[in-house]
Amino acid sequence: MQKGQIRVQTENIFPIIKKFLYSEHDIFLRELVSNATDASQKLKTLSSLGEAKGEIGDLRIDVTLNAKEKTLTIEDRGVGMTKEEVDKYLNQVAFSGAEEFLQKYKDANIIGHFGLGFYSSFMVAEKVEVITQSYNNDAATVYWSCDGSPEFELYEVEKKQRGTKIILHINEESTEFLEAHRIKETLNKFCKYLPIPIYFTDVAEEKKEDTEEKSINNTNPIWVKKPSDLTKEDYENFYRELYPFGETPLFWIHLNVDYPFNLTGILYFPKIKQSYEIQKDKIQLYSNQVFVTDEVKDIVPEFLMLLHGVIDSPDIPLNVSRSYLQGDPNVKKINNHITKKVADKLEEIFNKERTEFEQKWESLGLFVKYGMMTDDKFLEKANKFLVMESVANASENNEHKFYTLEEYKIATESLQKNKDGKHVIIYTTNPIQQDAYIQAAQAKGYNVVKMETIVDAAFINNMEMKWENVTFTRVDADIADNLIDKQESTESVLSKNETEELKKLFEIKSSEITISVDVKGLSKDAAPVVATRPEFMRRMKDMANIGGGMAAFYAQMPDEVTLTVNGNHPIYQTLLKESDVEKKEKQIRNLADLALLSQGLLKGAELTNFISRSVDLMQQQEASVTA
Repeated sequence: MQKGQIRVQTENIFPIIKKFLYSEHDIFLRELVSNATDASQKLKTLSSLGEAKGEIGDLRIDVTLNAKEKTLTIEDRGVGMTKEEVDKYLNQVAFSGAEEFLQKYKDANIIGHFGLGFYSSFMVAEKVEVITQSYNNDAATVYWSCDGSPEFELYEVEKKQRGTKIILHINEESTEFLEAHRIKETLNKFCKYLPIPIYFTDVAEEKKEDTEEKSINNTNPIWVKKPSDLTKEDYENFYRELYPFGETPLFWIHLNVDYPFNLTGILYFPKIKQSYEIQKDKIQLYSNQVFVTDEVKDIVPEFLMLLHGVIDSPDIPLNVSRSYLQGDPNVKKINNHITKKVADKLEEIFNKERTEFEQKWESLGLFVKYGMMTDDKFLEKANKFLVMESVANASENNEHKFYTLEEYKIATESLQKNKDGKHVIIYTTNPIQQDAYIQAAQAKGYNVVKMETIVDAAFINNMEMKWENVTFTRVDADIADNLIDKQESTESVLSKNETEELKKLFEIKSSEITISVDVKGLSKDAAPVVATRPEFMRRMKDMANIGGGMAAFYAQMPDEVTLTVNGNHPIYQTLLKESDVEKKEKQIRNLADLALLSQGLLKGAELTNFISRSVDLMQQQEASVTA
């Protein structure tokens, strides 16, 4: 039997391990089970090379909870360790000085560093025992124990089976790890896809003799298989395994790279609805099938954080930190590769199955637009497959049509260019609310497209800077005659005096809105009065409502509205001759309020006044008919 005390030049490492090695204490179980997995995988390799003699048998990992004894045991049937290896991997690592330790392992990959991963057990255990037998049959079985001080025991014991058994005596601060559901939860979180079967036993539970033993992990997840060996059902079933309550995904991308870095995984495009609350951090990062984190924003491009799925790369260490990820060249390569694969997949679907692509655009559009705003390499490719959905025109049998940017330019070449040669994309953010404006624009031959998702306000501003000779105008930003570079309107049938009188009648005061009035000669079929908001000011207000930036300044400013009065509308021939001044003013105000209502700008007391005034006018009309 050997006993010893290591003289350490600096402070004891155990407090450092306990407090600073990991932020979450449940990671100890990941480390110990990962080490057991490595030991098992290594034995497989040695056996295949002929270095490990005899049958290796069933390789498995057993996690056993004994709450009564306050122990948690992790046992494998892997390579085991000799007495010399125990001294090297446990004692020398454990009793290094704290400063040297942290310097040596601050960026280390835990996998492969048995000592470092092993010592995470002292975060939850007051004492740790190790019994290990090397695959080399000539080696003795070794017992090692330590209570977290710079003292240990190391001696040979009676021959045991090959592998390593670690017994943790759980401390008083960590009794949560004596609860079966907590252990199962942790194993499911970190070890769900490890390649060696893991079995959990709670000795407090009575086992029926006919109960079939079942491992808690899927040792062969589909991302490690060849895409050619998988079916559509395999991918969809795996998605349900990851997200039991999720809808069937739109499609997926299988990643499989072995040079210049190693990367496997499956990324799913989920269905997204307009009311959907966007969920990030739905991609799980693994390293050799060991769960690392679901915070992958430094690995996956930001715009693809909306995707779901799994990525696995042994080039990313288990003790991953944000500072490490930001500075690691492999991470940047992985990021660029994922961007390219997603862009290539979208382009392939668009080219081969455009109808299906368009049917899925409601969900896909969010990814594509977000990517075009945040990643210029993606933008280059996406310009080919971004589509804009045209609002149905009654004269076209209510058929919707999708246009790429180039297709839209060709379709609108003759009508939608302004004096500067820029193509004007006329859009709607709410086809129902803006229907009157849409119909007016379509009557002039304009093609109105939908821009109604939560990212479209930012997308429009962004693309005006990135696309050459393109500008966007919302369909209700001006009267239809002026949507394209303030075209000349037709001459008004009103006299100069009548025009001035009409303009004066419409000059209403509002504490919430700054209103200007313009009398024009529009078509007789056009609305009697149209309320519009300047494109720039409305955009700033919309951005301010979303929050942030200089746009917040505009949130405090009153809305600017132009009331364009159609002097050619027949209603004014009657209204201007009305002798009852009060009635005339009420009718004019109602026409203005109806226009403001179409822009959602009639609220509170002004809306109440509009309703009361409308009732009064109806009663007056009824009284005059009765008389």
